[in-house]
Amino acid sequence: MRRAASGQGLIVAVTDAGQTIDVHTHLVPKGWPDLAATCGGTGWPWLRVDSERAAMIMVGQTEFRPVGPQTWDPATRLADMDVDGVDVQVVSPTPVFFAYDRPADQAVKVARIFNDLTLEVTAAGGGRLIPFCQVPLQDPDAACAELDRCLAAGHAGVEIGNHVGDRDLDDAGIVAFLRHCADVGAPVFVHPWDMPDGPRLDRWMARWLSGMPAETHLSILALILGGGFDQLPRALRICFAHGGGSFPFWLGRADNAWHRRGDVVRGRSAHPPSHYLDRFYVDSVVFDPAALRLLVDTMGADRVLLGSDYPYPLGERPVGAVIDKAGFLTADQRAAVRGGNARRFLESGAG
Repeated sequence: MRRAASGQGLIVAVTDAGQTIDVHTHLVPKGWPDLAATCGGTGWPWLRVDSERAAMIMVGQTEFRPVGPQTWDPATRLADMDVDGVDVQVVSPTPVFFAYDRPADQAVKVARIFNDLTLEVTAAGGGRLIPFCQVPLQDPDAACAELDRCLAAGHAGVEIGNHVGDRDLDDAGIVAFLRHCADVGAPVFVHPWDMPDGPRLDRWMARWLSGMPAETHLSILALILGGGFDQLPRALRICFAHGGGSFPFWLGRADNAWHRRGDVVRGRSAHPPSHYLDRFYVDSVVFDPAALRLLVDTMGADRVLLGSDYPYPLGERPVGAVIDKAGFLTADQRAAVRGGNARRFLESGAG
């Protein structure tokens, strides 16, 4: 793999068509400045370091998630990649740091802090760790400016959350940001965040088990029915996490509703939802070969990218296990899902 300077930043070029590329991984730096003092406001995430190999992400005084060296140590990450046969990882922020619910000036500051720390971590990867940045998506102009700064500094793309408060991905400001991503050739990875809560969802990690798939489903529908894809250029390369959530399973329902209740369902979309399947990618984090088969049958084998959600407990280890178990994939399809499709997603001009 090489990186070549082009335009506003660095464009990833995967030169080996046989590489295994994991497009869905996260990091947490081992420490960052006091965000209240640096950015303003209160209740920011902070890291409680319990030992050399154990820490806890805290939000205020609430424990959010335990983390270990896999999240901050490149050597540990690279060793795990070697065990699983992964050549390249796309490394994205952990969504708890997005700060979309804060004033834009605070979100700009926190984005700069974590984007710069991400470059420090991935720089030790020998070209195998591809950094994606975060942006203050609540302010589209500031988001475009931070994306441009990050591309110039060495990031290869951007991870965004699937909504900003009550504004979904068809919001005019977010569409403007996505158009900018297309213009500058930056791939976009969409990850659900800030799921609904309540007594029915606070058991069994239900926000992650049901809320995340539903959030992703809703945001894909928003880009379609809200007319986002009709406004955006085909040059936009955008991928949705977790197999596109529940969207692939319910595509038939969405099409049926578009045709039968077009008075309320069609929104601003010029075509039924199935028309737009070639406008976005999804990752493979569905864990079961039957689910992967549905995903491939629905989206097409050329629209599914290997993803693992490494290094979190709900991720897949070994990475790519569901692809290896999928006997229905041809050799060419398996190679495409393992890396060839990711090459097109990452490389500007690769189609």
